[in-house]
Amino acid sequence: MSPSSLPVMLSLRAASFLADPAPGGTGGSDAPQLDPVQLVLHASVPVKAVLVFLLAFSIACWLIIGAKALHLGRARSESTRFIKSFDAAPSFDAIAQGLGAFRGSPFARIFAVGYDELTRLTGGERVELNEAQATHMESITRRAAAREVTHLESWMGMLGTIGSTAPFIGLFGTVYGIMDAFLSIGNQQNANLPVVAPKIAEALIATAAGLVAAIPSVMAYNYFARRVQQLADTLEGFAADVAARARLGGI
Repeated sequence: MSPSSLPVMLSLRAASFLADPAPGGTGGSDAPQLDPVQLVLHASVPVKAVLVFLLAFSIACWLIIGAKALHLGRARSESTRFIKSFDAAPSFDAIAQGLGAFRGSPFARIFAVGYDELTRLTGGERVELNEAQATHMESITRRAAAREVTHLESWMGMLGTIGSTAPFIGLFGTVYGIMDAFLSIGNQQNANLPVVAPKIAEALIATAAGLVAAIPSVMAYNYFARRVQQLADTLEGFAADVAARARLGGI
């Protein structure tokens, strides 16, 4: 072999080594990939049913989150404006004239209940109430505040239900999938990892789906519960304020 041909032979050997993978190895393109769609498609029918159920839970969760965010946001913004108007108004009649601009405020609805009851008790005259009438007004406004708190809490129970049950529903799908995987191993009489791993992965996708549905539900429930509690504390005080002003004749 001539010295000039030696570099050519070395280059050919290096190219051949790079082209052929090491014995027992797999090419990068043959490495297993995590494909949730394929895991779902190859899952058993009960596991697919669990996944569909959890998907419905997840969609319901996000719809409720969006609706509650808009509801509480509107209630908070309009209530802030209404409280300023309520404090600055010289009488209940002046507040009632602009009440239509605060339809989304629970404070405005409490005032509307108190105003209607005051008008009924006094026949439209603005006179001070006696003790029995004042007690009645306080009871009316407190009940109105309780109804508003219940309205603010609407659909939050669904969030709590999703957050507490979705992980267990997903776990049920996982347990069933693992049972199916072990039955398949017994039928094939082969416990090699390539046989076990796909079945286990298909089963575990149900637990992942349960967590995906549960985590936003729990976080949203805690957030909305804190916001509603803040409003509830203020609503009780406002109900007492409406009753106190009504006792003086709505001034």
